[in-house]
Amino acid sequence: MTRRVVVTGASSGIGAATARLFAQHGWHVVGVARRAERLAALAAETGIDTRVVDVTDQPCVDALRDYLAETGPVHALVNIAGGAFGVASVEDSDAADWLAMFDVNVIGLKRVTSALLPLLRKAAAESIATNPLTQPSRDATHADIVAVTSTAGLISYEGGGGYNAAKFAAHAVMGVLRLELAGEPIRVIEVAPGMVKTEEFSLNRLGGDPAKAESVYDGVVDPLTADDVAEAIVHAVELPGHVNLDLITMRPVAQAAAHKLIRTPLAPKEPRE
Repeated sequence: MTRRVVVTGASSGIGAATARLFAQHGWHVVGVARRAERLAALAAETGIDTRVVDVTDQPCVDALRDYLAETGPVHALVNIAGGAFGVASVEDSDAADWLAMFDVNVIGLKRVTSALLPLLRKAAAESIATNPLTQPSRDATHADIVAVTSTAGLISYEGGGGYNAAKFAAHAVMGVLRLELAGEPIRVIEVAPGMVKTEEFSLNRLGGDPAKAESVYDGVVDPLTADDVAEAIVHAVELPGHVNLDLITMRPVAQAAAHKLIRTPLAPKEPRE
C-alpha cells in the first residue's frame, strides 16, 4: 500500500524540498500552500497532488480535510507552513507582525493538526486491522505528525521577539500533543533547524530587501539547505514505527549556537606543541 503524506508550506523552501523527497521515496504526496502557480509548477515537476490552502483560514482547512477524507487515507502530516516578519526589538516591533507570525506558525499548526487528526487515527486503525499478524511496532501500522519549528523556539535572541515567541509556542504545542496522544500509535516529531538558506525566508523577514537578506549568510560556510531539512524529516518518518524522534535540532557546523555563528572558513586548529 502506498502511504499518503500531507505537506503544508509546499510552494517553496523546505516544504517544496520535503514534498519532492517524499515523492522520490514513493509516497503519495499532497502538497498544500497558498500560491497556486508555484504549486502547479511543483505538480508538473513531480507528479504530486496539490491543493491551494491558506492554513490561517479555517474554511480552507476544513475543505482540505473533506477532500482528503474523500480521496483516501492520510498516514502522515508534515506542518511546514510558517515564517518570520521583522527583526525589531520587542519595544519597537509592530504588533501586526506578531499576530501574523502567531497565526501561521501556531494557530495554523493547530488548525491543520486538529482537522486531520481524525484521518490519521483512521489510517492507523485501518493499517492495524489489515495487518493483525505483523509486528505493529515495526510495520506501517502508525501515523505521524511532524512540525518544522526552529531553534528560535528553543533559545531567544535579540531582534527575535515575535518569531521566538511564536516558535516557542509551536514547540509547546508539539510537546503537549505528544503527551495527549500517548497510548495511540501516532508519533509526534519536531524538527528544529537553525540557519537554513532558502530563497524566501530572510527576504520575507527583512521586508523584501535582497541585499539585506543575502547579508544574513555573509561568510557562513555551508548554511543548511532546504534539502538538508527535508532529509531529516523523511528519515524520521521512515524509521520503524516504534522509533520516535521527539526533537531533531539541526544546525550548520558554522553555527554552534544562535548567538555563535562563524563567518570565516572553517579550519582545524594548529596542534599544540
